[in-house]
Amino acid sequence: MKNCMGIDIGTTSLKGCVFDENGVELASVSKAYTLITEGDFVEFPAEKYFELFSEAYDELSKKARIDCFSIDTQGETIIFLDKMGNPLMNAIVWLDNRADKQAKAIEDKFGLEKIYKVTGQTEVPAGYPAPKIMWLKENKPELFDKLDKIVLLEDYLLYRITGKFVCERSLYSSTLYLDVNSGKYWQEMLDFIGIDQTKLPLLQESGVKVGEYKGAIVSTGALDQISGFIGSGIIERGMVSEMTGTALAVCALSYEVPPYFEGIKVPAYYVSKGKYCLLMWAPTAGMVMEWYKKNFCFDCDYAKINELAEQVPFGSEGLVIAPNMCGSVMPNNDSLLRGGVYGIDLKHTRGHFIRAIMESVSCLLRQYLEYLNIPVDRIISIGGGAKSNLWRQIKADITGKKILTITNKETGCLGTAILAGVGAKVYKDVVSAVQNIVSIDTENMPKTDKSVADEVYNRFISLDNLLTKRESNLN
Repeated sequence: MKNCMGIDIGTTSLKGCVFDENGVELASVSKAYTLITEGDFVEFPAEKYFELFSEAYDELSKKARIDCFSIDTQGETIIFLDKMGNPLMNAIVWLDNRADKQAKAIEDKFGLEKIYKVTGQTEVPAGYPAPKIMWLKENKPELFDKLDKIVLLEDYLLYRITGKFVCERSLYSSTLYLDVNSGKYWQEMLDFIGIDQTKLPLLQESGVKVGEYKGAIVSTGALDQISGFIGSGIIERGMVSEMTGTALAVCALSYEVPPYFEGIKVPAYYVSKGKYCLLMWAPTAGMVMEWYKKNFCFDCDYAKINELAEQVPFGSEGLVIAPNMCGSVMPNNDSLLRGGVYGIDLKHTRGHFIRAIMESVSCLLRQYLEYLNIPVDRIISIGGGAKSNLWRQIKADITGKKILTITNKETGCLGTAILAGVGAKVYKDVVSAVQNIVSIDTENMPKTDKSVADEVYNRFISLDNLLTKRESNLN
């Protein structure tokens, strides 16, 4: 029996888990850290990422044997190295917006249609690697002259661990210099931003052996969203995952990059040859519930919150909430848009507001599914919101889809551990590993009449449209 470890490095925390080859969790560890922020600049010492990994590895190795491992990381965080492999400056985190001018220059040069057709990305944010490279060249020429290698976070850790400069394609989907159709670097973009391929790591698929570390086989991992995608068991067309945590993230499997149309908002991330992850997300979902609990239900735990909401009928007796408390990203990109409440009546209680929040996120999920416009027969629910049977049932009723949860809740670490096992030949491939490891825990089927669910959804869409128009007029 082999043990596989998955390390998941997010924006402000690291999580590591060791599983046996049947997917049973044997040990886990987590570590939090704080980013360095100043205006549009968001950074973190690159060496500290490796220190955090080393600490987590040593702690886990004392709890369980580690035969192989992979790492998944946040996307877009970039690190510039000199000829000795040392960082020239702090890692520039994906949240950093210093390269706004350079992002606009890239968009003006190529246009959104061409960028989407080549890279699968629907926009050019300042936080993406290509604009950051241009920023370094234009604003720090003394550092750019010393530049030998450009890596993303996973690549940097693989280099520190194995001494090899390799990367995997899923993480590079949002660099703006990967052609997601061919799986090769986009030379035209590299020429424009002023670098050549010798400064970039060797492109690989996820789950490919790179080397060894302390006797364990090390393989390429994936973008954190893709690892969660794998760990959720999304291996067939018609399956979608939804994560209701602080934000809402909806991921769907596609066998092609969907055709371009003006105003397209859903990016296509490389998963493997001929497979893509279509990703939609909203900045606030579970965060709205947390905000309401903190300010109006501070005397309740989540069990009590669910109990209050269960006493309220479907539709919250006309109370409607729009959850855009930090702006909207998809399908409308509007950072100034704010949330709203409509239909407040003297009969409404805290339970009504709680249920209305649950219904609002469920309506947002349905809106995303309709925008994706692909066949969906089941939805895998993960994240904190998946712990509530009531919330899962509301999602099933409003979307009209079967909502499932899986037994292992650490989907990111599990997906990455599966990739480690593929690289170490513990598993034949990702599909067979998922079929053997990922198991269904709960199932919620739609129970509410479709016409009633449609009425609730249509009220939500009406409020959303009203706020969008009103905010536009105000601004």
